[in-house]
Amino acid sequence: MQPLSAPYPADLMPDATGMAAFKAAYRQAKEQDTVFVAIESLGEHWTVKADMITAPQHAVADSVYDASRAADIHMIRAGEIRSDSSAGPVCFVLHDVTDESRARELAAALRTPVVVPDPVGRR
Repeated sequence: MQPLSAPYPADLMPDATGMAAFKAAYRQAKEQDTVFVAIESLGEHWTVKADMITAPQHAVADSVYDASRAADIHMIRAGEIRSDSSAGPVCFVLHDVTDESRARELAAALRTPVVVPDPVGRR
């Protein structure tokens, strides 16, 4: 059994608002072979983005994906995020988060799950 990851600090989530900030955060994740996770301000609301493409040697465990999808469906039904938000399996996008602190919290939750090396090299 693998140990669970420690919670990722929400205040460390990069703000990828604007093309230059997005490119810098994405490039950093790619250079570090880590999953890209960031927040982005879109007017009065925020978007949370996560992208596995920056860490192709990793795969999201099925149980983590299932839990993330269930949480996304719950947040859509509760009106917390827009219905066109997506829950992976490679990219996660949560639209219309009401404020920055909640966006950071959700991004940290996406960053924290156990992401294990993919034994068969899937992307």
